[in-house]
Formats: sequence, C-alpha cells, structure tokens
Amino acid sequence: MCGSKSFVLALQLEPSPIGDAFVPSSRLGEQQRLYPIDLFLCRECGLAQLRDVIDPRILYRDYLYVTASSEGLGDHFRRYVEDVLGRWVPPPGSMVVDLGSNDGLLLGFFKARGLRVLGVDPAVELAQRVTTSGIETLPIFFTHEVAIRLRQERGPASIITANNMFANIDNLVDLTEGIRALLSSSGIFVMESYYLPDILRNMVFDFIYHEHISSFTVRPLRDFFERHGLELVDVLKVPTKGGSVRYYVQPRGGPRPVSPAVKALIAEENELGVFHPDIFRSFAGKVSHEKDALLSILKKLKVQGNSIAAYGACITGTTLLYHFGIGSFIDFIVDDNPVKQGLFSPGFHIPVYPPDQLCQRMPTHVLLLAWRYSEGIIRKNKEYLERGGHFIIMGMPGIKII
Repeated sequence: MCGSKSFVLALQLEPSPIGDAFVPSSRLGEQQRLYPIDLFLCRECGLAQLRDVIDPRILYRDYLYVTASSEGLGDHFRRYVEDVLGRWVPPPGSMVVDLGSNDGLLLGFFKARGLRVLGVDPAVELAQRVTTSGIETLPIFFTHEVAIRLRQERGPASIITANNMFANIDNLVDLTEGIRALLSSSGIFVMESYYLPDILRNMVFDFIYHEHISSFTVRPLRDFFERHGLELVDVLKVPTKGGSVRYYVQPRGGPRPVSPAVKALIAEENELGVFHPDIFRSFAGKVSHEKDALLSILKKLKVQGNSIAAYGACITGTTLLYHFGIGSFIDFIVDDNPVKQGLFSPGFHIPVYPPDQLCQRMPTHVLLLAWRYSEGIIRKNKEYLERGGHFIIMGMPGIKII
C-alpha cells in the first residue's frame, strides 16, 4: 500500500492448494499445486501482507462461495444497511455499487430501501444468475478505468461498498483510485474486512489464506486513504469473520467529521504491538500447541477404531487441514452448500456430502472445520448427537468434544 520493498517475515503457514479449489471426480487424477502462505510485515507502513499473489483469474472466475451459505450473514447485512443509511441519507434515486457483490445479498437490502443498485463481481456464472434474479451485476473486475466509464454512463455513486474483498486485491492503488473516481463528492465508501488484532486475539489463523493478500489494521489504511484523496472518518468493530472492522471513508473535505474511534483503535494497535514481528512469533507458538493437541486426539481416536468426518467445505478448512496436517484422518466432509456437495476437497480429495449423511453414515466423530459457526451447526444437527455422535470443536484455544 505504501510502495515500500522493506519486509520482515511475520508468520509462515504450511503451503496448500487454493482453498476453494474443490474438484469433480473427473479431476481426481490431477495434482493440485501448493502455494505458500507467508505473511510479511511492511517495515514502513505496518501492513501485514502476503507477497505470493495468485492470478485473480484463477481464483475468482469459477468461484464457489456464496454469501448466503455463511451462517448469520443475512442478518448481518440487514443490520449493515440499517447502520449505513442511519448515518447517511442519500438523495432519492441514488446509486449504490457493491464491489465483489457475490450473490447480491447485501444489495437486495439496499434495493428494498428504494435505492438503485449495481453489483460488480468477476465470477461470470454467478453474476449472470444474480442479474437474472433482479440485481444487475457486471461480470468484471473493478478498476479505475471501469469506474470512469461507469460514472460517465450512470452518474456518480452515493454509496460504494466492498465487504471482505478489499483484502483480496493486489493492486489497491488502482482500485482505490477507481473508488474515488466513481464516488460523489458527498458520498461514502464503506468497507468491511477481517481485523488483524482480532485474528491474533481469537486465534483465527485459518483466515490467513491465498485470497487474503492483506490483513488490515487501521493505521496503514488511514494513511493509505489520505495519500489517495480520501479520508477515513469512522470505524466500527463487528463480530463477523472472527472479528472485523467496518471502515467509513469519504472524499477528502467531505461533510463528516473524523470520529475519535479512529484514533482510539490506532492507539490499541500500537499498544498490542501488531506492527512488530514479536507478537506473531507468540501467536505461531499458540497455534502450534493447538495443532499438537488436535493431532493427539485424532490419532488416539483412529487407533481405537473410530471414524472421523468433518463439517465445513470452506476455504479456512483447507488452511486448517494443511497447516495441522490432518487431511489423512478425515473420511468425508459435509457442507450445507449444494454447489460443493459431490465434489472433492483441494489436494486431499476428501469427498463432500450433504449434512444428512451424518445420520446415514454415522461417523463416531465430526471435526468442525467451520469452528467459528459451531453453535449453529450443532443446533441444526441435534439428531446426529442424539444418535450417539460426537462433535470435535476447536475453541482456539482449547479443544472440546460434545
């Protein structure tokens, strides 16, 4: 973000295939390439970032994840829209543009409030389906050039949103210049991204993977926006993705004063030490301890003749399976997303089934790869428990068996 080439290695996870590269049976003979997951700290601005960047056309053109598949995200986005429109009442007929709009879930709530909406998402088939459903979505990557064209054709945007995608972009300069070009002079850019201090506090190490090029803190972002004619005016901590921050950004000289919350979070970051590698070494040690504990449990269960399935065909699950080295212990995975059912996991090629297979196949234990959603998963699968099954939950820290 600052153009520096001075880095220090902060955290090194095990290389893995692309986390969402689930494959059909016809591709089981293919060897899936492993990519490094090495997190570096910039010595100049303090940004934590991956230096190994995978071509986004490989990552996103056939993207399988949809926001509706994430537990509770619909309610989260409903509250998100209420929050944004409670802070900023756009003129009638204003346009809202969502970058990385996925299945249009967020835009649907804006549209219900009478605003014009436009999605931008490079996943071609997904964009076509969402457009057919009533929310126009352009199947392209958002760039400065695209922003200029959109403003000429459709006018400025009063609200631009980017949720859990800003961290995924390599060329943040071009993206941000595009946002500034499309945004009206009194408009607001709202982005939400997982928050590095909460990742460290909550031990959500598996949220660091190939798509997440940047792991943000407030200070580097504030300075970055200032360099590009924008102003970070407020921040709000939210519980999604293991701990996230919602950032509110306006064109420089816009109508909103800067909230004291911005300075307060930066002070917390400095006190926590997130701009120095020492905290990451401590974090890596804690993750290693959890790995050893889980491996010990799984080995003991297998020796005793137990069968082990997993819940959650998620990107974070791929990081976890590889970094902990536990892929060989898992007989199958279940997942709520129909798109992933019938496919095989990246690299280990573990079959993915619908959740009803838990009661049909009755593995003795189910490891929750989507461990941050454990309460909802257990609530939906009470029958499996009542029939004698067990869930293995990583509390990070602490592992328990239900």
